[in-house]
This record gives sequence, C-alpha cells and structure tokens, in this order.
Amino acid sequence: MSILSEFKEFAMRGNVVDLAVGVIIGAAFAPIVSTLVENIVMPPIGYLLAGIDFSSLAITLPTPTGDGVLIKYGLFLNAVLKFVVTAAAIFLLIRAINKFKKPVAAAEAPPPSPSEVYLREIRDALVRK
Repeated sequence: MSILSEFKEFAMRGNVVDLAVGVIIGAAFAPIVSTLVENIVMPPIGYLLAGIDFSSLAITLPTPTGDGVLIKYGLFLNAVLKFVVTAAAIFLLIRAINKFKKPVAAAEAPPPSPSEVYLREIRDALVRK
C-alpha cells in the first residue's frame, strides 16, 4: 500500500473529518464568543466592580530607561472568560444534540441454540432428582 493511499484512508476516516468540521465551526464561532464576552458579559462585571475595565488592567514594571514594561493581566482575564463562555456554549450545544439523538434500543437476546436448550433440560432434570 502506497503512502498516498494510506494517507487517503486515514484522512477519510470519520474521526478526522469530524475533527476538521469541528475546527472550522470553532473558528467561525470564535468571533461570536469574543464579541459576547467583550461587549455583553464584561461591561456588567466591570460595572459591578466599580467601573473597572478588565482589558486595561495591567502592572507596570520599572525599567532602567524609565519606560516600564506592562503586564496586561486584564487581557488574560478576558481570555479566560472567553474560554469559559466558549466551553459552556459548546457544552450546552452538545447537550442539546444528545437530547435529539434517539436512544439505542437494547438488542433482544438471540434465541437459544439447541445445545443450550438440551443443557437446560439436563440441568432441570438433575435439580428435580
């Protein structure tokens, strides 16, 4: 089997295609979550915390030149919140999808083979004695 045909077989498996679809959907979903967090979720939180804008939170470290170096931990907090909102949205989406899936019916046991029937009869006969 050539490398090209092996790769084609690998790429056409269901898991790889599902992963590709998930990545594309995730990339399309990212701006929606970003806008949701930055414009809807964070302003009320900042309001509750006395008007703090998380994106502007930073620590300035002094440097010999006097410029200072900014550690922008507020942007990190925004990123963490985006992640949490994204994870919650995906969880709710998967949960809704799973509710629509039909439950797999339990398969009925196949009828016993003739040898099983004979063995049961022998067992029952021994129990009666």
